[in-house]
Amino acid sequence: MKDVASFVKGFNEHYSLVNLDTATSIYKPRDPFSNKGNFGHALLLAGSFGKIGAAVLSARACLTSGAGLITAHLPACGYAIMQTALPEAMVTVDRDPNQLTELPKELKPYNVIGAGPGIGTSEATKGMIKKMMKSFSHPLVLDADALNIISRDKKLLSKIPANSIITPHPKEFDRLFGPPSENVQRFALAKTNAVKYKLIIVLKGHYTGIFCPDGSICFNTTGNAGMAKGGTGDVLTGMITAMLAQSYAPPDAAKLAVFLHGLAGDIAAAESAEESMLASDLIGCIGKAFVRLKKDTEKRLTVAS
Repeated sequence: MKDVASFVKGFNEHYSLVNLDTATSIYKPRDPFSNKGNFGHALLLAGSFGKIGAAVLSARACLTSGAGLITAHLPACGYAIMQTALPEAMVTVDRDPNQLTELPKELKPYNVIGAGPGIGTSEATKGMIKKMMKSFSHPLVLDADALNIISRDKKLLSKIPANSIITPHPKEFDRLFGPPSENVQRFALAKTNAVKYKLIIVLKGHYTGIFCPDGSICFNTTGNAGMAKGGTGDVLTGMITAMLAQSYAPPDAAKLAVFLHGLAGDIAAAESAEESMLASDLIGCIGKAFVRLKKDTEKRLTVAS
């Protein structure tokens, strides 16, 4: 396996690493007198007929990562599935039975929106995404089909609220910003466009890159090949959405979620095998990843005092 330096060879930019030290410096332990209102209310726009599983994975990951409340806005066909699979989530439904075509009537209750997993790319869904970007001024988390919709109408890139987080895998990235001749050129494009559009770009893969609006760059150090399976991106979307709901600054939200996502994957691989891992196994290990993070954070605070 290549180390980070070999992975980014030829990319002549300063970068840092997201490791356990980074994560413990970001992580904020909970006040014992806090309540669910202290940890935000996330809205998730996800799912279409045949892809409600993407919504379930994202919503479960969001709650497991600490969001106080989540409302999943789904096509009507997803209502019974979500209420059964995740009774902790609230659900609103679109009037269309099979796809998302409209936003919930009121957006004020939500301090973050995560959008894209499994929504499809129809014109009606595109209209909903355009209205969301116009109606919601807080940072968004955009993944999957939300990015595919934007890639087909690149004027929408400038409509994304500042400090939003987008999470493309390499092919989605190339559709958004153009195919590079080599991997290091993709990194250069990510830096340029993060600054240009004032976005945090999470370029997914081994050593996931996080490119910030101030031009800073970091590469994650957790994760393994067992995570190369459908649904793990939906889990990451939910985790990043949860961090924003808890009022982490957007760059910190991306770094902490990406690190914990990979750490949960490493724990899952240690308990089973990379070949047999499922996205839901990652969710089952998020709590264990937090336990490890909390222990090291406590050690760090003890040493500092």
